[in-house]
Amino acid sequence: MQWIEIKVTFSGKDERQAAEWIGELFEDLGTTGVVVDDPSLEPAEGWGDDAIGPPERSAVTGYFQDDERLQSRCRRLESALADLRRKQDLEYAIDYRKIDEQDWAESWKAFFYPEMITPNLVVKPTWREYTPLPHQQVIEIDPGMAFGTSTHPTTALCVGLLEKYICKGDAVLDVGTGSGILLIAAEKSGASRMAGVDMDPTAVAIARTNLHLNRIAAERFTLACGHLVDMVAGRFDLVVANILADIIIELLDQVPSRLKPEGLFICSGIIQAYRDKVVRKMEACGFQVLEVLERSDWVAIVGRLKP
Repeated sequence: MQWIEIKVTFSGKDERQAAEWIGELFEDLGTTGVVVDDPSLEPAEGWGDDAIGPPERSAVTGYFQDDERLQSRCRRLESALADLRRKQDLEYAIDYRKIDEQDWAESWKAFFYPEMITPNLVVKPTWREYTPLPHQQVIEIDPGMAFGTSTHPTTALCVGLLEKYICKGDAVLDVGTGSGILLIAAEKSGASRMAGVDMDPTAVAIARTNLHLNRIAAERFTLACGHLVDMVAGRFDLVVANILADIIIELLDQVPSRLKPEGLFICSGIIQAYRDKVVRKMEACGFQVLEVLERSDWVAIVGRLKP
């Protein structure tokens, strides 16, 4: 099977927001994930010494199968991008490249290296070698092509907050679990019971593989495929969600019913423009905001459910 790689290189007033919009266009057309090039991101301390440098221009890349749907998908993408340019003062260029499935399945691995996301936790792709320092724990990730190695700033923010707020023995729910990295970080931070949910069955399968890779016993976690918390039963000490701000706002209506009294909610994936909107929604849903962190224009928020 062959695939078409579609790279949208762009410039505009708010390139972070533009990357989200373009990513959503790809997802609406059926991609399972996108690659985002962000020239403004600085590699965190601990990034592999031989890793590639930052990209020169902002871009979002998605992949479509080269089948009978391809022409229709490309036309719809081009039309949506033209509409976005008119509304948002965005300039862009589209590049198409045909690639074999085997090339696609292997070439993306070259971009990922072990990375220290907190002083105590290192994320290591399974195909790389890394010798941890005595105080470090290693999270093994085999993410599949859809999720990358989960070292985006929003992930690092969430992991740092999990380390800070989890108490030994806590039960943790991850909404939009993706590769499962936050569940693994929660377990390494002291959680005893983990649950994850994602709308994408591929994500659920990848998360299960990664939890097993990190030697987390099957009886200690549950994974479900579904919308937000619809498929989740029980209450948790902490709920974490690293997803888009609009989805977090929708999720907040349901989070209190899944938390124990005075439970914690950690959320990220929020750009600065949406920070105050999410804070207001949290407060309206009965949360006391404990902490707001920012990194590279991304925001993470911690709230405690009021008694």
